[in-house]
Amino acid sequence: MSVHSLPSTDAEHANDPLWAAICAEVRDVINEEPMLEDFLTATILDQTSLESALSAHLGNQIDCATVPARVLCNVISEAFATRNDIRQAMRDDLQAVVERDSACEALHLPLLYFKGFQALQLHRVANWLWNQNRQSLALLMQSRASMKFSVDIHPAAKFGNGIMLDHATGLVVGETAVVGNQVSILQSVTLGGTGKEHGDRHPKIRDGVLISAGAKILGNITVGEGAKVGAGSVVLRDVPAHTTVAGVPAKIVGKPDSDRPALSMNHEIPDYEW
Repeated sequence: MSVHSLPSTDAEHANDPLWAAICAEVRDVINEEPMLEDFLTATILDQTSLESALSAHLGNQIDCATVPARVLCNVISEAFATRNDIRQAMRDDLQAVVERDSACEALHLPLLYFKGFQALQLHRVANWLWNQNRQSLALLMQSRASMKFSVDIHPAAKFGNGIMLDHATGLVVGETAVVGNQVSILQSVTLGGTGKEHGDRHPKIRDGVLISAGAKILGNITVGEGAKVGAGSVVLRDVPAHTTVAGVPAKIVGKPDSDRPALSMNHEIPDYEW
């Protein structure tokens, strides 16, 4: 089984190479920094699986006086236990961060410390609740995640697999937004409405798209597969596949240097006329 594979039964969790790699990393960290032993033991080594560790960690991250961590952990665990696709998406997201983020050199780092990864996994749980007609609990999850991580994603928004939310502070994603697979989104990005539409009113981001810091993509428009949106851009019209847009309002200024700019993470726009 590769590290990308998903254990299909509880028995297989014990032989999960991704989880085993995380535990090995954490043991090395404890040897290097003994002061973290209690935290890392409780959060990782005392857990039975990646799913149980993430459920416990996220529940403790967003607990409050009226909704204790125990209750939140149980809800998150329920989502993981019920939906294999959520478990697989979480693992794909974890791999995406390690592969694309130059500041991330170990699997345990996003799990424990990167709020973009953590906020996205809470959103996946909130989306599951929303689709189970448990909207009030889904909105509670959204609210707690927003207050804790400064990431505000409506529970009804749809995300594919292999997503990296880099830094993520200030990210806002509206109710009818759709984000495809292998997408990278940086901080202070808005996938919002124009303020005058009803119904389906938020952007559709196709596979492999890179959205740089501070970009605002507004309205029921499509950013085509493999496109790149420059930092600080305001996008109000459809973006063709495999093009680069930049500016206010955004215009086509060239093409990305790869078919999946989200994977290469090259934010430069050399063709832009300053």
